[in-house]
Amino acid sequence: MHTQTKETQANLTPKAALELLKKGNQRFLNNNMVNRNFAAQVEATSTGQFPLACVLGCIDSRVPSELVFDQGFGDLFNVRIAGNFVNTDILGSMEFACKVAGSKLILVLGHTQCGAVKGACDHVQLGNLTTMLENFDPVLDATDYSGDRSSKNTEFVDLVTQKNVEMTIDKIRKESPVLNEMEKNGEILIAGALYDVADGTVSFL
Repeated sequence: MHTQTKETQANLTPKAALELLKKGNQRFLNNNMVNRNFAAQVEATSTGQFPLACVLGCIDSRVPSELVFDQGFGDLFNVRIAGNFVNTDILGSMEFACKVAGSKLILVLGHTQCGAVKGACDHVQLGNLTTMLENFDPVLDATDYSGDRSSKNTEFVDLVTQKNVEMTIDKIRKESPVLNEMEKNGEILIAGALYDVADGTVSFL
């Protein structure tokens, strides 16, 4: 499988880009990943890049997007931050990925057992982490749950994780007129998914 080119990227619809990631995760789960010549891909992408998607994921070491979706060099833009939330800088990066560099899909990828989400649930206080975790306060407030709301409760953590993906998608649409307009025009798709660290499955929302 060759890396994305200007032509393949241009001819790709947003739905087709999403389908490529779904099929890639299936190959990953079946341990039937494409045999890539990475040296050749490095050379092929040395003069330009035409990624099919921009993945907003967590810094978690267990969720490497290229492997999870069986993609190669030049196929994905990766934005990684603990808890996969957005801010102005990340929105700007996504606008570059789609408006300037032609990506057809933004995928917000949350995952099970997320340390950032767990820390937010427990209102952890630690240096700069304290301020970072405040990004999740609106998500916690919006998560309707009457039982144990701590990180010890996997059910609650999973609910917050999914709610965070949903609210991040909403925030992208509200706070980036550029991306919102592109999606309305059918130029891109903004989607969400959850990765299960226990078995490697990506569930698309």
